[in-house]
Amino acid sequence: MRYFHAMASSVRRWSAHRRPRTGSAGINGSIRSHIASVITNRTDTYDQLIKPSKRHALAADLDLWVNALGGKAPKKHVWHCPVRTAPGDRVLSDEEWATVARRVLAATGIAPDGDDQACRWIAVRHAPDHIHIVATLVRADRTRPRHHKDGTRAQAECRKIEKEFGLRRLKEGDGTAAKRPTSAERRKAERLGQDATSRELLREHVHRALAGAADEAEFFDRLAAEGVRIKKRIAPSGDALGYSVAKVGDRNKAGEPIWFSGSKLAPDLSLPRIRERFAAATDMPEPPVVLERSGASAPVRARHFAAEATDSALTSFTAGNNSAAAAQLIGVSEVLDALAQTSFGPPQAELREATAHFERATRSHIRAEKDEMYALRRAAHQIVHSGSALGRGQDGAATALVLDIMILTVIAAARWHAARGHAQQAEAAQQAAAHLRAAYQATAASPLAAMRAYGQGLPAQSRRHHAATVRTALPHLAEHLQAEPGWDALTAVLDQAERAGHDTTALLAEAAAQRQLDSADSISEVLVWRLQHLGYVTQPASAPRSRRPRTEPAPAVPAAAGVAHQEANRPRRR
Repeated sequence: MRYFHAMASSVRRWSAHRRPRTGSAGINGSIRSHIASVITNRTDTYDQLIKPSKRHALAADLDLWVNALGGKAPKKHVWHCPVRTAPGDRVLSDEEWATVARRVLAATGIAPDGDDQACRWIAVRHAPDHIHIVATLVRADRTRPRHHKDGTRAQAECRKIEKEFGLRRLKEGDGTAAKRPTSAERRKAERLGQDATSRELLREHVHRALAGAADEAEFFDRLAAEGVRIKKRIAPSGDALGYSVAKVGDRNKAGEPIWFSGSKLAPDLSLPRIRERFAAATDMPEPPVVLERSGASAPVRARHFAAEATDSALTSFTAGNNSAAAAQLIGVSEVLDALAQTSFGPPQAELREATAHFERATRSHIRAEKDEMYALRRAAHQIVHSGSALGRGQDGAATALVLDIMILTVIAAARWHAARGHAQQAEAAQQAAAHLRAAYQATAASPLAAMRAYGQGLPAQSRRHHAATVRTALPHLAEHLQAEPGWDALTAVLDQAERAGHDTTALLAEAAAQRQLDSADSISEVLVWRLQHLGYVTQPASAPRSRRPRTEPAPAVPAAAGVAHQEANRPRRR
């Protein structure tokens, strides 16, 4: 009962600053206080309860049935559960908190309603927004309570309480979320000045090392490069059976490192589950889009490969194959992590947030068909190994391209989860999409500005010609497109495509037909990136030249601004 003594001491310290109301408590009643309330089965006033002698008596009373078992008493007999309202929720009264405590205890099976043999318990109102419930896990009939899956049952009851009390309603889980840090871990992180707990930081390190790793050896090499301690569990044969990680400098009272096994970080980070990712097929041919972009920089080629793979994954969420979709979720997560590792500035911060949120969306009870994630995992591998991408020029345009497609994919993932009742995963994907939009806006600003400047600098005759092309290819959208801020950028890419010898009318029609455009914030921007994705144009990087008569050969497009591929050689969409 050391925990209760500490809580009671805290109550006494608070009362010196703000005098609580006092009153009598009935059976399982509430001793009223502005700051602290104690719910118990004793009848005491608040002033009596905070006296040391009373606290010791209360502790003995709570341990009564435990002590009655003597040497047969369970070693771990104290059950603790904090219950907190969300920021912005109204402040509950003492009576309401008493009701919450009773309902949680009844739901878990520790103190069912009407059971006079139930476990003994107390609840302390630790602050206006939360209570701590402590119970001793021996019943009056000297048996143990049936509290299997008490956490799940308590959460389910809290969802009901939120609805009935008019509080913020959280999403129901399915038992596949990563384990949350304990309150002790959070307090330690605060003392050390860490942004997150060691458990959370280590989980991020493992995910970064895993993103696109080709095999187990690369995974452990990259994990070591993350600066964490690694301990492998080795079989007599010399094979690794499992692994644990520890943060450098994070030690217990005995001075020993605090280790976390992979499965303790997240259900899918155990070594057997990680090996399933490496077992995916590796004999798939490389997408033609990568081969055709061999003249671009490595980061640009990697991002175009990722755009191709992500675009293919997008169709999985509407194809009806749940196992394939579950695998694509894992692949998308690795690509997001790889992009976050190789970006800079504000986009990197937003990508890290998107990755952290989407991690929750990768797990459900649907078993993933691992072969389906190969293309995305290979894309993540190429992004990581191609090095960091600058936020401007071709690098910026290629990153904006893949982010544009990634936003659609993550939104599709949220809808896929919602349709299957995966409330937490759907919400996580929606939050990831919001951060991806912010990353896209920060990334696309520079390349779009360059494209607009290129388009605005075209001769009037060329601009009229491209406007006529749009009216021919997309008559129902032409007027709307010309009124958008992105019109000049679209004009620029059409001009470059024509200079490279392409049929821009057919090209634009194909880009528009890929998917619906009605929900786009800027249809012209979407078309710009779709044209990029089709493999025809890259970001303009030199002063424009006027369009020459069609009877003359198409001029060579500057290396940083044009495309060297002809219509007959372009890759076909899968």
